[in-house]
Amino acid sequence: MRLEPLRRRHIRACVEIERLLFSGDGPWSAAAFHAELDAGGYYLAALDDEDDRLLGYAGLAVVGRPGDWETGLHTIAVHPDHQGKGIGTALLRALLVRADELSAAVVLEVRTDNDTAIALYERYGFERVGLRKRYYQPSGADAYTMVRPARRTQEVAG
Repeated sequence: MRLEPLRRRHIRACVEIERLLFSGDGPWSAAAFHAELDAGGYYLAALDDEDDRLLGYAGLAVVGRPGDWETGLHTIAVHPDHQGKGIGTALLRALLVRADELSAAVVLEVRTDNDTAIALYERYGFERVGLRKRYYQPSGADAYTMVRPARRTQEVAG
């Protein structure tokens, strides 16, 4: 498996993974992925080394200006056939490296019943800071807001 920038050619596979994983919570459309890439976010694709198939993807929105960056983890998803193999962890770690390069905190929302994702985020320094009732639509599922404080590259290396 290798990580590389998410490209428009990957969007059709992203939409299929969205349908498999998030059918009850308004999966992203191709237009949503195009808009995210147009906005200049930091999006990565996890690709199979053998057949170049998309295994997963993740995206970090970056806003602000030098010295005052903010980031939001907008999405992270792994095809159901490839979950539990470390792909989601690799994607998350790569996004956090980018946030650390910017010395930016990372904010995200995660379903309150997604214990696997919550445990992963907590392992990487995220803390629950809020609850958003009925955040996911149309299911009405609640979400935790989680934050990982800004880290400077020197702090991570140390």
